[in-house]
Amino acid sequence: MKTRNRHILLILIIVSSFQVMAQISPGKLSNAHANLEGISNCTECHVIGEKETSSKCLECHKEINNLQAQNKGYHSSEEVRGKKCATCHGEHYGREFQLVKFDQKAFDHSLSGYDLLGKHKKLECAECHKEAFIKVKVSQKKENTFLGFETACLSCHEDFHQNTLSSNCTSCHNQEAFRPAVNFNHSKTKYPLEGKHAVVDCAKCHKIEIRNAKNFQQFAGVEYKNCTSCHIDVHENRFGNDCRKCHDLQSFKQVKSLTAFNHEQTKYPLRGAHLKVDCKKCHLSSYTTPVKYAKCIDCHKDYHDGQFKKKEAIQDCSDCHTNLKFTPTTYTLERHNKSQFGLEGAHMAVPCFECHKKSEKWDFRKIGKQCVDCHENIHKNYLDQKYIPNSDCKSCHSSSSWNEISFDHHKTDFVLKGKHVNVDCRACHFKSVEGIVKQQFSWPTDACTNCHDDIHYHQFEIEGITSCIRCHTSDDWKPTLFNHDQARFKLDGKHRDLNCILCHKINTESKNNFRVYKFKDISCASCH
Repeated sequence: MKTRNRHILLILIIVSSFQVMAQISPGKLSNAHANLEGISNCTECHVIGEKETSSKCLECHKEINNLQAQNKGYHSSEEVRGKKCATCHGEHYGREFQLVKFDQKAFDHSLSGYDLLGKHKKLECAECHKEAFIKVKVSQKKENTFLGFETACLSCHEDFHQNTLSSNCTSCHNQEAFRPAVNFNHSKTKYPLEGKHAVVDCAKCHKIEIRNAKNFQQFAGVEYKNCTSCHIDVHENRFGNDCRKCHDLQSFKQVKSLTAFNHEQTKYPLRGAHLKVDCKKCHLSSYTTPVKYAKCIDCHKDYHDGQFKKKEAIQDCSDCHTNLKFTPTTYTLERHNKSQFGLEGAHMAVPCFECHKKSEKWDFRKIGKQCVDCHENIHKNYLDQKYIPNSDCKSCHSSSSWNEISFDHHKTDFVLKGKHVNVDCRACHFKSVEGIVKQQFSWPTDACTNCHDDIHYHQFEIEGITSCIRCHTSDDWKPTLFNHDQARFKLDGKHRDLNCILCHKINTESKNNFRVYKFKDISCASCH
């Protein structure tokens, strides 16, 4: 009986304990706080008699406490400061309850104390919020936290300048792009850029080298006291090492101090293009070494390789050229007409290079005198040489125009009459066959069909030859010579007044569709 009572008492104690627990704890803790489950751990988070105490939260979450103490981070913003932790981070809602409900896309990053600008706006959160960039120890696992990050550029970015410049990157760069350094002003340095230096590529002075196995561009500690620190002394110290005595920052070629030197006072005043020539082009060794200048060829090579020698002496370039520029030449048409080949007609409009520069070099000698020396004889092997003795094109053509032809057709066996007199030569002598133009000046016979199509399709052919001149003349295509009374069927009676086409109809059975003039059957029944 005693044993049975003890069992009943134990059951009552257990049931009452569950009832007490149900009254104290409103629900299970989340996975993050699961290790604090149980009555003995309540005071870890709660102060007896109070539902929630933020001070207890901050005793564990020291990184949040430290940030609030420094007035930094999201938990120090107006949106959070003064609120109890439980306002945003509830508990006792079960193991799977999400303590932190954080919408990364909608989050206003300026509340964190670091406003995203420029390229930072386009980055995904995970590109910056990663374990490698965490600088401050945090209690949470690093892969799940947004804490522990600093706002200095070098906390995320590699120091390209390798500790040679200030760590305040924004003094030179902005957040739009690393290059160019838009905030940098060279005029505020010890060496303000002036003249041509203002447009020189930075890398010309600030060399890029390999340092610590990485590209490094030196900006600090560049020597600049003398010009020769960067520039090679092309004068090899003949004028000292202070380049600014002669040169300015606008142009190295514009000699400043030598403006007092007047080349007009020398025996060779500079004219034309010589005014723009670099001094070193003529003064090869030094400015004091004497330079020959009496003739152009003292400085310039004889481009024409002795073609203009007179009595073994080369004519000077100034006979045809000026010192303004090499072209145009001063060799006039009048001078050319005094040569062995006077220019006439269309030759006067031909540019010099067409005849004198057929290769890479100009040639003014031995280029020929006959037309065929320059022009191709397109009639060769086609036209009887008796009409063009010595291949002289002038037998037919003039130098005014290639189309002006003065050939006397009476010299041939085919004298031009009637309409043939005004026909262009090419109409008869140049034919296009399948897109290829061929020329012809002689035929086996003088048949009209050599040039004209037989539109009657052999109806008037006699022994294989169609003689158009039996009906037609060269004055008119109309059949003025044709007499129907001389045909097999003489016209009389009503037939005389009929229109020709009433009897002579188109043969539609033939693919050529020609008009029929000759009939096998001329009986009345063939038409009526």
